Amino acid sequence: MASEPSVDVDRAGGVPLVSMRGIVKRFGDFTANDGIDLDIRAGEIHALLGENGAGKSTLVKILYGLLQPSAGEILWSGRPVVLASPVAARSLGIGMVFQHFSLFENLTVAENIAAAMDQGLSLGAIAARVKEIGERYGLQLDPGRPVWTLSAGERQRIEIVRCLMQDPRLLVLDEPTSVLTPQEAERLFETLESLRDQGTAILYISHRLEEVRRLCTQATILRLGRKVGTVDPRSVSARQLAAMMVGAEVGEVRADAGPAGAPVLSVRDLSLPPASVHGIALRDVALEVRAGEIVGIAGIAGNGQSELFGALSGERPANAASTIVIDGVPVGLQGVNARRALGAAFVAEERLGHGAVPAHALSDNIVLTRHAEPGISRLGFLLPAAAKALAERVRTAFDVRAGRGDPAAATLSGGNLQKFVVGREMTRQPRLLVVNQPTWGVDAAAAALIRQALVDGAKAGAAILVISQDLDELFEISGRIAVIHDGRLSAPRPAGELTREAIGLLMGGSGEGAHAH
Repeated sequence: MASEPSVDVDRAGGVPLVSMRGIVKRFGDFTANDGIDLDIRAGEIHALLGENGAGKSTLVKILYGLLQPSAGEILWSGRPVVLASPVAARSLGIGMVFQHFSLFENLTVAENIAAAMDQGLSLGAIAARVKEIGERYGLQLDPGRPVWTLSAGERQRIEIVRCLMQDPRLLVLDEPTSVLTPQEAERLFETLESLRDQGTAILYISHRLEEVRRLCTQATILRLGRKVGTVDPRSVSARQLAAMMVGAEVGEVRADAGPAGAPVLSVRDLSLPPASVHGIALRDVALEVRAGEIVGIAGIAGNGQSELFGALSGERPANAASTIVIDGVPVGLQGVNARRALGAAFVAEERLGHGAVPAHALSDNIVLTRHAEPGISRLGFLLPAAAKALAERVRTAFDVRAGRGDPAAATLSGGNLQKFVVGREMTRQPRLLVVNQPTWGVDAAAAALIRQALVDGAKAGAAILVISQDLDELFEISGRIAVIHDGRLSAPRPAGELTREAIGLLMGGSGEGAHAH
């Protein structure tokens, strides 16, 4: 294990804006937070780091009044307070921007903000405040625009402006850059630095350790519900931070790819109308993935990734059989089982509900995609013991930490369920793997394991297509990268010829973005 950097909790004098002292939160016999101390000062951007299941979400929910602690106290400017609800937290000046947006698609920007305000303001007054805050912090929004017409970055601005409307003294952000282009992320950082300079305290939760090092002056690390320490993230490396989070060195992904082979997946002239009112039409998508290579698809959420995955997996028929070809067989009009029979495997973005049935045991979830295999069924009958044995093999191979026996999928943390879902498909040794957001919301150790499995699969000869919003991930494992924007796919280019800035421009819709170094 790497030596942990020295802890420096109280670098600044004076009373912290908020202090959490000895916070304990139990759910039955499980202790999610175990005696955690946290100080956040005015004019400071403070990171909260930890693996999935480390206790970050529970601690933040206590700070925002969504949960009550089992023990411990919260001090606000040195005085004890009870945060009985989010309304109580907001009345003190605590604002929260959640990872998943809570917006009404058919309402305007101003109407969405009005729906979440504690005090009644007219739409005209809200529109004026939106423009004022936008000019002050670089968060420009058109109050009259319907949300469904906005990009992910603009939607996030609504959530932030909604918080700033209440003049927060403490702003809590959960994974704020997960749906942003590099350019949008940089604008967000400038906004947060402006807020910091005006005295706002910011608690910043992110799995992206390099941006934590770029933005934050303090970082508190949690592991298994306990506080490991608080450090200045600028004084340590991202790998050292990751080691503190997981308690061991996090290995680097070895992505030394060999030469690619013959095409396994070929897509030509794939066009599909939107599946829903706010869906995205696919327009003339063309793509080829060869044996032994990883092709990455970058893009901001909501630009056709789900529609493309549905067409490739067979959940939605394509416009013609010849549109999608797997190993020389036209499958555009075939369902998912016919594609699996050709050696294809698929990992959906939503692991709980799409990739796995929450209430079903892991062995039952193995059967979801592998029911046709000889070892799992015989003469049309499922073999429960074989399914349990296979689930156990996946758990061992992918370090899936779960309860004893055969637990339900819903009892696993997000990272462990993701490892299980990816492992279920990878242990088939597929000829083709299409995976949508392989490490979404997953901690550093689990992400490294999943990425290494994808790289190893390609080395073994699989053709792998990775759809991801994480540019660091795509650059780490992909041989070629394409960008999807508004249902159109750019031509894949060698990753070594592209910059983050170039891909960011393409993600934002600029056709001028694909320039080389």
